[in-house]
Amino acid sequence: MQVIQETLNLETVFEFRIAHGSRRAHRNTLVRLRHEGVEGLGEAAPSHYYGETFETVAFALSEWSPHLGDDPFALDAIEQRLDGVLQGHAAARAALDMALHDWIGKKLQTPVWKLFGLDPSRAPRSCVTLGMASPEEMERKLETVRDFPILKVKLGGPGDVENLRRIRAGFKGKLQVDANTAWNAADAVQVLRKIEPLQIELVEQPVPRGDLDGLRWVRERSPIPVFADESAHTLVDIGQLAGRVDGVNLKLMKTGGLREMHRMIHAARAHGMKVMLGSMVESSLALTAAAQLAPLVDYLDLDGHWLLRDDPYAGAPGERGEITLHDTAGLGVAPAGAGVR
Repeated sequence: MQVIQETLNLETVFEFRIAHGSRRAHRNTLVRLRHEGVEGLGEAAPSHYYGETFETVAFALSEWSPHLGDDPFALDAIEQRLDGVLQGHAAARAALDMALHDWIGKKLQTPVWKLFGLDPSRAPRSCVTLGMASPEEMERKLETVRDFPILKVKLGGPGDVENLRRIRAGFKGKLQVDANTAWNAADAVQVLRKIEPLQIELVEQPVPRGDLDGLRWVRERSPIPVFADESAHTLVDIGQLAGRVDGVNLKLMKTGGLREMHRMIHAARAHGMKVMLGSMVESSLALTAAAQLAPLVDYLDLDGHWLLRDDPYAGAPGERGEITLHDTAGLGVAPAGAGVR
């Protein structure tokens, strides 16, 4: 198998600010996996918060590529070989995993969601995310997404409660919030009790990533369901989160691909948790890859399509949070403007 890496430059319309920091320009990696005249596509969106960069993605892909072998269908064997060469580097691993699934689907002339035996009509709608902003900037952002049915608002700064009250006054749809590890447990409960009257569906990661007992403490006192995000990376994390949270937000760039995310979804269900599929700043290529498992979950945050100034791909994300899984072979993505059928 031949692996080709290309730079995928993305820019958001607004500066995307969360508790970890803010950026507008994002350098992702496009992976082209070629074998027997078929090309599978994947995308890596590295997160500095997890110690990944464009350069670490390039390194990992270069280390793994010689060990892929000559059978893209042998996903179990490939997974074991790659683990033996280099562990971690989830974003790079996700890109390879996407490309392999895309290749298999194209080779078999079958959509990836169908390979998992899923019903595309069961995919929920996605929220769209509003990053942290001043009241004036938030009002401008809100005008662009007022017709969406579900909004997620990033919290973790001064004026959170008042900002959220202003949003609720002008938005009648469903609201979710995400603190991205910004609070300690006591502060989290204080804020969540204040915003309870605003009819908030859920809160993500109110405390630091490693504070699992803090998650439980908040959940036991919070009037709003608590989801883990930064604390949920691989299958092992699901068992540690059981009883501590109401749900988990799973992302390809954390789990390392569809195979691990699929395992985590079923493990979370076995522990009685709700499941959300989330995303980093990604094009519709990576968003569509995650959407292949959308029929299995309760919530979606696959909104990068609406945050970008120019999306280089077309796929599952549509208008106002709609996610459509097409009958196209593989992941079902095409260059922007080409259309997906």
